[in-house]
Amino acid sequence: MGLYPEIEPYDHGMLDVGDGNRVHWEVCGNPDGKPALMLHGGPGSGCGPSFRRYCDPAKYRIVLLDQRGCGRSTPHASAHGTDMSVNTTAHVIGDLELLRRRLGIERWLVWGVSWGSVLGLRYAQTCPDVVSELVLTAVATGSNPEVALLTRGLGTIFPEAFERFLAELPEGERRGNLAAAYSRLLESPDAEVRARAARAWTDWETAIAPAPPRSVPRYEDAEFRMGFARTVTHYFGSDHFLGEGNDEGVVLRDAPLLKGIPGTLVQGSLDFGNLLGVVWRLHRAWPDSELVVVDDVGHTMGATGVVDALVAATDRYALR
Repeated sequence: MGLYPEIEPYDHGMLDVGDGNRVHWEVCGNPDGKPALMLHGGPGSGCGPSFRRYCDPAKYRIVLLDQRGCGRSTPHASAHGTDMSVNTTAHVIGDLELLRRRLGIERWLVWGVSWGSVLGLRYAQTCPDVVSELVLTAVATGSNPEVALLTRGLGTIFPEAFERFLAELPEGERRGNLAAAYSRLLESPDAEVRARAARAWTDWETAIAPAPPRSVPRYEDAEFRMGFARTVTHYFGSDHFLGEGNDEGVVLRDAPLLKGIPGTLVQGSLDFGNLLGVVWRLHRAWPDSELVVVDDVGHTMGATGVVDALVAATDRYALR
């Protein structure tokens, strides 16, 4: 099946969302088609051209945006003066609603990868009347145990890389919340401290990839690396701004709020998030969901089997 052919947007702009932030958005496909919102991961990765290709452009009005602080949105999180206190889950959900109204959309399918799945799920739980379906991959729910697994739990599987990861932190910071400790380094007034921390964080993310490729070219871009590391640790170190109860999992707790919203969950069998059973627990708590497991695939949206399952889902939902 594969991705749909490459296309260019027919409309784009910068949306003033307040707090000094302007969010970049674009629309492609059929202006009269079914609206679909594409949510990137990270937090802080930004949307690339491939996000335009998971929905049939003849049937969908495909909306992409770069969330606060990343991609083409301004100010960029890589700039030390950028205020991260106004970059939270609630702020970004508010941005989605501003954009929906700006584009005159009543309801849209929401597609998300990794952090985008956390955001998509929370958006649907917060604003269920505007989400027609959910299509999610590399599924996460943003719970604190998931963060603990990714930052400390995998240290026993990748001990050499974990030793290097810890070594960048002051001795007294190595026993607590590692993401929060890195976030503090990335807010340091010392540019060299920030640069070393960003490199160490992305080196760790690369090291824990469960399947090839184990190199990430975008991490070699200093601006991307800094903005990405700063945004990820800001969220990871702050309970993903989901509020009290995230030690158990706020998104999982509120899964009943998704009742009546059809969804497709596409998960690689080698995704380390599976070690906590998160996607299975979500699927069981959300009767309107289907779960598609793709063998021998890790935390990615680009593997052949994952792409085929995602495109099959959006093709099917185009008929609703």
